[in-house]
Amino acid sequence: MGERQYHLQVEAGEIGEYVLLPGDPGRCAAIAERLDGARQVAANREYTSYTGSLDGVPVSVTSTGIGGPSAAIAVEELVRVGARTLVRIGSCGALDPGLRFGDLVVVQAAARGDGTSDHYAPPGFPAVADIDVVQALRTEARAAGHRFRVGVVLTNDAFYAELAPETFPMEGVIRARWDAWARAGCLAAEMEAATVLTVAAVRRVRAGAVLTVIDSASEGVTGLPDPSRLPMDAAIDCAVGGLRRLIGLDRAGGGEGTPAAH
Repeated sequence: MGERQYHLQVEAGEIGEYVLLPGDPGRCAAIAERLDGARQVAANREYTSYTGSLDGVPVSVTSTGIGGPSAAIAVEELVRVGARTLVRIGSCGALDPGLRFGDLVVVQAAARGDGTSDHYAPPGFPAVADIDVVQALRTEARAAGHRFRVGVVLTNDAFYAELAPETFPMEGVIRARWDAWARAGCLAAEMEAATVLTVAAVRRVRAGAVLTVIDSASEGVTGLPDPSRLPMDAAIDCAVGGLRRLIGLDRAGGGEGTPAAH
């Protein structure tokens, strides 16, 4: 079978080439219910993994935990056991006032405000989602009738810097940075996309992300939402449906394939 990975505690043969990446291990079971015959294959620390199938093709679900360092470990170890297409499913805070609570954001690229991706690529290297993944997620979101946007998000390491900048010694700098990212066109902020996309690019696999907006200043939805009532179903269904489209595209030979295939 091969070497069992230290953090994920999975080995080759237990993980499919297509993997869904929620941050929260508590969401893995709900996502796995969308797959056929899914079973839990590992659980260690913040990493929980299930494997089932879509249209007869093995598909896995692995949680990444919160933030870049743990997400990078998940991507590294998944690639080592055979993962080749990765789709993050997560939540985000709106930076664009036009986004509403529950809207979807299909990530085209992520501004690298994280620290982990700096270990993988120079500062000017873009964290860009694979074009086939973006197209599949966008097509699925549109077909399902979801409100969604496609664009750039900001990946940030410090959660409470966004939530309560007035409590930070560098409040002025933090507020100026957030304003600059928003004025530049970032739709939303989250904590893993840039890391996942950069590590995937370096390891020559394809990746993308679909996020759910869990606040909206324009609608008066601010602060921390009830974690038991986050509107994640649309993002989960979009990601699963998007993977099904990618599987069909790959079977037909119509996709660009992963970078490693060139």
